[in-house]
Amino acid sequence: MLEWMHDPSIVCFIWFDAMSMTEEKCLEYIRTANSDDNSKHFAIADENDEYLGTISLKNIDYEKKEAEYAISTRKIVHGTGAASTATKEILKIAFEYLELNRVYLNVLKENDRANAFYQKVGFRFDHCEENAIEIFGKLHCLNWYYKKR
Repeated sequence: MLEWMHDPSIVCFIWFDAMSMTEEKCLEYIRTANSDDNSKHFAIADENDEYLGTISLKNIDYEKKEAEYAISTRKIVHGTGAASTATKEILKIAFEYLELNRVYLNVLKENDRANAFYQKVGFRFDHCEENAIEIFGKLHCLNWYYKKR
């Protein structure tokens, strides 16, 4: 997990200070990640059980029947299909097991790779929110996507 958190080519698109994450903080996150009913976090692993990334359903609203999707992977995973496979599995959990009707996400507009990926795995573009988030003193636009059951 620390590998992708300390990779400048990945964290430049993340709006929390991942570069300052320590092993201790990561272990604490792992210990407490699924202690909240409103979030489900899963490790993405290969056939040898090597950690490849994390995929999540966050802010689960059981009344509205929706949740926010998030994924972060190590650079070595890019282009392997692992993220697509994990996304299909978590959407199955969202729609079949949790019986949600909608999964949404937001991503920085300039993150071309992620925007293309989300569209490839079936998320539909909803809208662009201008100047939605400030990262290291600079305002960024967020693209919002959704997928329905």
